[in-house]
Amino acid sequence: MQDNHLSRHAQQVMTVTQGKSHLHGPGSDPSIARSWLRCLEDYHLDPSLTMAPTVLEHGRVLESRERLQQVLHIAGTEMTSLHQQLSGAGHAVLLTDARGVILNCVTAPAERKIFERAGLWLGADWSEACEGTNGIGTCLVERQSLTIHQDEHFRGRHTGLTCSASPVFDPHGELLAVLDVSSARHDVSRQSQFHTMALVNLSAKMIESCYFLRYFDNQWLLRFHLQAESVGLFSEGLLAFDGEGRISAVNQSALNLLGHIRGGLLGKPVEAFFDCSLDELLGRASINASASWPLRTRDGRNLFALLRGQSRSIAAPVVKSPVAPQQPRPAGICLGDTSLQEDFRKSLRVFERDVPLLINGETGSGKEAFAKAVHNASQRCEKAFVALNCAAIPESLIESELFGYRGGSFTGARKEGMRGKLQQADGGTLFLDEIGDMPLALQTRLLRVLEDRQVVPIGGEPEAVDVRIISATHRNLLGRVQDGSFREDLYYRLNGLEVALPALRERTDKSQLLDFLLAEEAGSDAVLIEEPARQALLGFAWPGNVRQLRNVLRTLAALCDGGRIGLADLPAMIRQALPQTDIAPFPSEHPLEDAERLALLNALEQTRWHMTHTAEQLGVSRNTLYRKLRKHGLSRSL
Repeated sequence: MQDNHLSRHAQQVMTVTQGKSHLHGPGSDPSIARSWLRCLEDYHLDPSLTMAPTVLEHGRVLESRERLQQVLHIAGTEMTSLHQQLSGAGHAVLLTDARGVILNCVTAPAERKIFERAGLWLGADWSEACEGTNGIGTCLVERQSLTIHQDEHFRGRHTGLTCSASPVFDPHGELLAVLDVSSARHDVSRQSQFHTMALVNLSAKMIESCYFLRYFDNQWLLRFHLQAESVGLFSEGLLAFDGEGRISAVNQSALNLLGHIRGGLLGKPVEAFFDCSLDELLGRASINASASWPLRTRDGRNLFALLRGQSRSIAAPVVKSPVAPQQPRPAGICLGDTSLQEDFRKSLRVFERDVPLLINGETGSGKEAFAKAVHNASQRCEKAFVALNCAAIPESLIESELFGYRGGSFTGARKEGMRGKLQQADGGTLFLDEIGDMPLALQTRLLRVLEDRQVVPIGGEPEAVDVRIISATHRNLLGRVQDGSFREDLYYRLNGLEVALPALRERTDKSQLLDFLLAEEAGSDAVLIEEPARQALLGFAWPGNVRQLRNVLRTLAALCDGGRIGLADLPAMIRQALPQTDIAPFPSEHPLEDAERLALLNALEQTRWHMTHTAEQLGVSRNTLYRKLRKHGLSRSL
């Protein structure tokens, strides 16, 4: 019976995508037909297959949740409220990231198994490329609210679901997340989803607005609407500007109310759009603004507004905002990867507010370079940046290294004593590398320093210190908390914001990073990497990450003759890792297949044969990847 249903559904999909008449049924909606066509032609999916969902590893789900920590915090309450408003069994409220990976789910405990059987797991990838036409994935592609009702799904196994999804945008108009309500009830009609869709839209807008308000907590924030009673509601316009009056961000409602596109507002003076001077506008500001006042635009529109911020009548003259610039350009680090840029921007912003940073990443991924770049871009850049590797110092010495000691306090101590790393970093930044290897006794003392802002040298008296902490580890600190080797209270004290640095093989700016590091290592010498050597370097898996790449480039730059680095100059381990193909030296009879095989081998080598990462890199599902491997006879033994 199930096989018959899958077969009929697959036939319906094929009929629609072949352009045959479809005046009725799911194919009558052009957006559904477009999505089905994408699934067949772009993603090469089979509507009749009943595959298990693609689920990210636990660690990667945690990393994704950390990146959207503030969004998840805001959305949690809204999702619970939305689930209650639906007032009935059979609903799951889901929040995904911008890739379609489920990061949170609110449903009745007794129904959790029902939705898990439907594939709605935490960490499941519901992008169109993985699961075909569905509320989450198609919402990501279309960038608009939509409902996918039962047979409108591409895969036959999903036709028992009805999904209503709405995009959540960040203050810069980029997709941040998707909010979705899914029902597994068979008696759900498409008409009944109008109410559900309205609730999902409202909740998504609430999440957007709350995130906008928190994101620009330290800038002037203008809130406005056509009606006075609507200021403060989800439909209000939001406009953030800096201390010089230049617009930093606007939401979609503000664009609609002002009749401008985003690019026409950003970076422009706020007074260019409103019929008042900047001083007059700032004079209306209030830290806890609640009462709106009339505000006229330059083109004659009458609005009502309130302005959150320090009133000009109380504040000092306008100066540049003390928070980090929106797009910092630090020296000494390559930030071509967009996710790395965003992590750096957030890190700098919270660091300026004395929020501790915890940097997680594989050995050699550049944790100290990232930390130092944050320090150098901050207002503490003129003060000391002091690093301590907790794993590189014997346990018997780390206490004196960190806290210092008074002269004569123990046998062998210097007569004049020694200032510890905490005192050396006074006024600046202390970077604690491999914090997971710090002995338990020292963890207790460090926690006390963080709480009391005082350090007690061995044999000495308490001394006040003004220091900001950035810590880093390649270990699973939560796992060490659970096994008792790391204090839970210290973990939460250090983890103000956790940043997960990508491994070199996962970075999208490898080419830019290669040039950046080579320029640093070559100094004033002009060194060119020939294209075959460049591709070999970019295709290598780099288990030692950025540190290993830098060391290789340093050696190549020192040994190169004539200012050129060729394939033969590369270390043997890199040349031996080049994919070996069976392509003959004469023109191939199947060039497209050979190109596909070579692309597969390159991607597999870059990800060290990690199938999920390889599928993501190639933009295909894991099942498609396995099918391609069988087609080309590829296996790990190659």
